[in-house]
Amino acid sequence: MDPRLPILTDLERKILWLSSWTIHHANHVRSSGDGLKVGGHQASSASLATIMTALYMAVLKPEDRVAVKPHASPIFHAIQYLLGNQTREKLENFRGYKGAQSYPSRTKDVDDVDFSTGSVGLGVAQTLFSSLVQDYVRSHGWGLERPEGRMIALLGDAEMDEGNIFEALLEGWKNGLRNTWWVIDYNRQSLDAVIREGLYSRFEALFTAFGWDVVVLKYGSLLEAAFREPGGARLREWIDTAPNQLYSALTFQGGAAWRRRLLVDLADDHEALRIVESRSDEELGRLMTNLAGHDLPTLLKTFESIDHDRPTVFIAYTIKGFGLPLAGHKDNHAGLLTPKQLAGYQESIGVRPGHEWDRFEALSHSPEELQTFLDKVPFSQKGMRRYEAAPLPVPARLDAPKQPSLSTQQGFGLILNELARSTEPLADRIVTTAPDVTVSTNLGPWVNRRGLFARSEMKDLFRSERIPSTYTWDFGPKGQHLELGIAEMNLFILLSALGLAHSHFGERLIPIGTLYDPFINRGLDALNYACYQDARFILAATPSGVTLAPEGGAHQSINTPLIGLAQDGLASFEPAFVDELAVIMRFAFDYVQRTGADAPASPEGERSWLADEKGGAVYLRLSTRSVDQPQREMSDGLAADIVEGAYWMRRPGPNAQVVVAYAGALAPEAIEAVGLMAEDRRDIGLLAVTSADRLHAGWNAAQRARENGLVGARSHAERLLDAVPSHCGIVTVLDGHPATLAWLGAVHGHRTRALGVDHFGQTGTIQDLYRHFGIDAQGIVKAAQGLGPGRPIRHLKAV
Repeated sequence: MDPRLPILTDLERKILWLSSWTIHHANHVRSSGDGLKVGGHQASSASLATIMTALYMAVLKPEDRVAVKPHASPIFHAIQYLLGNQTREKLENFRGYKGAQSYPSRTKDVDDVDFSTGSVGLGVAQTLFSSLVQDYVRSHGWGLERPEGRMIALLGDAEMDEGNIFEALLEGWKNGLRNTWWVIDYNRQSLDAVIREGLYSRFEALFTAFGWDVVVLKYGSLLEAAFREPGGARLREWIDTAPNQLYSALTFQGGAAWRRRLLVDLADDHEALRIVESRSDEELGRLMTNLAGHDLPTLLKTFESIDHDRPTVFIAYTIKGFGLPLAGHKDNHAGLLTPKQLAGYQESIGVRPGHEWDRFEALSHSPEELQTFLDKVPFSQKGMRRYEAAPLPVPARLDAPKQPSLSTQQGFGLILNELARSTEPLADRIVTTAPDVTVSTNLGPWVNRRGLFARSEMKDLFRSERIPSTYTWDFGPKGQHLELGIAEMNLFILLSALGLAHSHFGERLIPIGTLYDPFINRGLDALNYACYQDARFILAATPSGVTLAPEGGAHQSINTPLIGLAQDGLASFEPAFVDELAVIMRFAFDYVQRTGADAPASPEGERSWLADEKGGAVYLRLSTRSVDQPQREMSDGLAADIVEGAYWMRRPGPNAQVVVAYAGALAPEAIEAVGLMAEDRRDIGLLAVTSADRLHAGWNAAQRARENGLVGARSHAERLLDAVPSHCGIVTVLDGHPATLAWLGAVHGHRTRALGVDHFGQTGTIQDLYRHFGIDAQGIVKAAQGLGPGRPIRHLKAV
């Protein structure tokens, strides 16, 4: 017998109790009446208790990284509590303010969470992409002083319904996935019901097709021993063919129900009946529910037998709610132990009232023995396992291309190309990726110089055959571009994995992902997930808006500026000119590496009231529209204004009657409109908004600071609009939803007309669509005339 089993069995019982007590406390003590429902945690946690005990207490090494099934968070927190990484205070406050989180969270939990989980499927896929990132880092010769780790996901069978998992599997096959384990908690229950029959065989076929090893963990050691008895083959056949609903129902009813059913169904096989009759009801119930996912000897033997780096999926048969009175019931996802049931459970395992949180209460081994064992658990030998990586130096400035007319998308490609040519340390750590739109988002020059990543060399066949081509697609271990298939979910999950390389692998990467701006929405859940994990990356989304005129409404982004405005952890910019973009990109390279406090910590921070010391990810909303570039010197003051969100292109005079505020590709129309109005409206101002997001965030933060007693707090938006007389009107305009800039009027109470796009577009020319939505120069002039009194604007054309 494995000498670890007695103490691991003890710990498994303790982990299941602590998780159950944590959930009970949250529902029946702390949060009664506040509407919280954590029933799903009760049953789902129990089904994974044995698997997680085996992994965390015996199998895992410090370099392994795990995405825990969301509803198993109480089990995770209980394990970390025993290992000394979680506090009793936070366990008692499960789901409470600053307590242990309902779903494991990198950013809000204290107990060494590797991957945040919650929106099911995303954490699973991230383990796959994190394994690819580990290969990328090591292939470049970085982090070799540390051992390779396995990227492990613990997931439910119903979680396999999530489409992003299948998209990720295909990408893993393309890229030669290694060092990845997925453990499917095959309890045959989803949130609402029992799952379809034979689903395991579909899983088996699917993973085999993608090159994974498949290990089916169905029967525990008790059942395997029974199968070796006379009549055992018949018993196995009965279990193998039993419908999922019948098995679940009998599990819930217990040993006597098992006996009644088996005596009828096995009546024609006397040897099989002897297996049933030789056991008490309690023993029979224990035997018939002895699935491999709850059998420590089977799990330890299986996990520790894997001696290769091939991706492996374990289909582990379990019972939802195993060990609890609600085990097997189809409604147990929302079910909770009643106080009476909990009291009975507590008494049965010997936990004394008042000692529910004691780490070693009611265990058969002494506290000294248990602590000695825990101190030697391989997984915790290095303590907390998050690494830090020194920030990379950022060039003092990025030179903007000098062409007289450019689009921001072209400028983005040219700036990256110059970095690719340079010897800057930063350039070596940039890794780009795109969902099959590398060339059309202007990454081609970068890729030509820096190459595509693969673990083995693969030369561009067109080049070797001397076929003319603009682009060279050489793959190799030192390449710096990861080419993805067209799935946007994969892009954002890969960016999340790349953006955590400094924490997971101790090596700083600067990930840059490009995609078409309209299709941010297709990966929005994964983008939100990446930001929630505090992953650091730069997202360049282009082309954007109805400026992509000929493509029609489905390919024209309307709401993406609002996503940039609302998404936490993501600083959003929409520059109009390439010199602005160069300033913003330089800022972004620095910003994604920052790890400071979540509040202004310096006079520079208080200038904008943005929490820039903390850093985050960056979103650049770019355009394919070429516009004439301003011929100007980039002063430090102008650069600071660009980064903070806006600057005066034309400062309003003391008698200003109208101000036009624009963002992005609408710059030519805004400039033209100001020229058309100049003879009939005094002292017109022109405000260039480079980041509605940061401008708005600074304004909100300054207001909160004043409300908290810092009466002198002033935001960048407030200082800019101090120059606008109270009687003046503001017209805002952008190629996106008008609400993005509509709030500017609220800063100092100015009348405001917000122009933009709030319906699906059509095909046509840019001029057609701008006219249709009233965002051309004439539309801006018309809005200005409607804002207030004044003589008719002579250049306003009748429509």
